[in-house]
Amino acid sequence: MNQIDKMRISSPIQDGEGGPVLNLFNYVPFLLNAVGNAWQRKTAAIYREHLRLGIVEWRVLAAIGIEPGITANQICTMSRMDNAAASRSLRLLQDWGYLTFEAEETDPRKKRWWLSDAGRAVHDECLHIALECEADMIEDLPPEDLETCMQVLRHMLHHLESRTDGK
Repeated sequence: MNQIDKMRISSPIQDGEGGPVLNLFNYVPFLLNAVGNAWQRKTAAIYREHLRLGIVEWRVLAAIGIEPGITANQICTMSRMDNAAASRSLRLLQDWGYLTFEAEETDPRKKRWWLSDAGRAVHDECLHIALECEADMIEDLPPEDLETCMQVLRHMLHHLESRTDGK
């Protein structure tokens, strides 16, 4: 029995032609990506249709809504997004009048971001859509199972992010 077999009830491998192959529906990274991709396809279409926003713009609005006066670097850390995507979205959202900022006197490149009144309205509408989509996704899931799922996901995220040695 190998290390993986000791940690699992269902196996991420199965017999295939020529040897072992992945069983995708028992392989956690596949399932996480599949759920994430399905979520993004569904919600991105709705955000674009109703609000002309993409997922990244929504994530930026959400981060600023959570922490008004946040910097771009803090947005990237909070939402786990790369700097280039955050910068593009910040520029776009500012051009649309959804954001205001204050530059720091010591470094004008460092800006703190807030939602404008129009940005708050779009944020609130997007939040409503996001919560409706989440409700649809978790419909018929017992509350205890949902809480267990969220605990497991938080554990995996913490475990992955606490590993700095690449293992």
